[in-house]
Amino acid sequence: MITFTTKPKSYFLSQPHQPFFLFGVVWSIVSMILFTLSHKGLITLTLSENSFHLYSLAFIVFIQFFHGFLFTTFPRFCSSMAIPQDVYLRIVWLYQIGAVLFFTGALLWGPLAWLGMFVVLFAHSMAIFTLHWIYKNGQSPLKQDPYWILIAHGIGIAAHTVWFILYGLALVGISFNIVSTIAPVIINLFLIFLTFAVSQRMIPFFSHSTESKSNYFVETVFALLIGKTLLNILAIPLAEAAVSIFLSLYLLREFLRWKLPLFKSPAIVWILHLALFWLPVGLFLGALGEIVEYFTHISLLFMGMHLLVLGFLTTVLIGFGTRVTLGHSGQPPHANTLAIGLFWWTQVVILSRMALSIDNGVTRSHPWIFDLTITAWIILFCVWGWKYGKILIWGKR
Repeated sequence: MITFTTKPKSYFLSQPHQPFFLFGVVWSIVSMILFTLSHKGLITLTLSENSFHLYSLAFIVFIQFFHGFLFTTFPRFCSSMAIPQDVYLRIVWLYQIGAVLFFTGALLWGPLAWLGMFVVLFAHSMAIFTLHWIYKNGQSPLKQDPYWILIAHGIGIAAHTVWFILYGLALVGISFNIVSTIAPVIINLFLIFLTFAVSQRMIPFFSHSTESKSNYFVETVFALLIGKTLLNILAIPLAEAAVSIFLSLYLLREFLRWKLPLFKSPAIVWILHLALFWLPVGLFLGALGEIVEYFTHISLLFMGMHLLVLGFLTTVLIGFGTRVTLGHSGQPPHANTLAIGLFWWTQVVILSRMALSIDNGVTRSHPWIFDLTITAWIILFCVWGWKYGKILIWGKR
């Protein structure tokens, strides 16, 4: 049982989203710099480049943004008490200790990276335990959305645990192809489904949409994502593409039925509409990419996965992160010119990554597109961190 106690802390640590968001920004930059240096052969990592890229983003970067948002809003979903500082700060610092160990180990010594994974996994487990405690003891009679958020987290912790075990075995010479098997589970059933579970509740609410959702909407999306994931693991690309296209059309029909005001809304809201529609668009374009790869035997460098992670997930994080940072510092959730510029810059990141995939499949003659994509990502998080990091640390000034 969790014992909730409180102690006075600095402003920076006074709300869970503040340290989680800021550290998420820091590690997003560090992760991408190390990945770039490895890709260019300037450093050698102790684990494979793709493994480093996926693990660091999924379980050190994105997950901290998720916790920052959910630790703030999940108690409201469940009509429960807020999560006290002593509880979430333990998790915050464990993540940072694990991140330092992981990145240092990735540069110097594999077992140290594995130790970092253990600390991050322990922090992940504590976070889920806290959310489950809130869910179980909350007074709200309507807990369907929190239930699906916990399901996504459960899949995430299961995949995280398997990865930790398999990487440990690899260190003693028992190797498995970790990334190709576990990546679709982490991306589809953890990152994307968790983002979807939160978005389908919050975006209509922010948009003042009064349309009810279709019966078994979330259940249908979850089932189709399971099918897509299994077909990816079994390497049946045409069937996976068919499922993706069906899911994209199903989502598009549902989103249009909600009658969202789209660009008639303030910028802080329409960026979330744009993010929402990236989900069906990303699924559809990813399916077309799979079909092209199957018949032409070219590689589009995981275009579908990146369109979902960048187009849907990252755009949602930038939108939600900006809104929460402003709203919880006592400022109106209004996007000024710089914020709107960041929203559009996020789309530059997405389109440049898509261009990189297409170039790799067609000519492979424009390596500068890789540099453009990485630079755009780093600029996005540096500017967002510079703009909103001051608010996260000191509040409204």
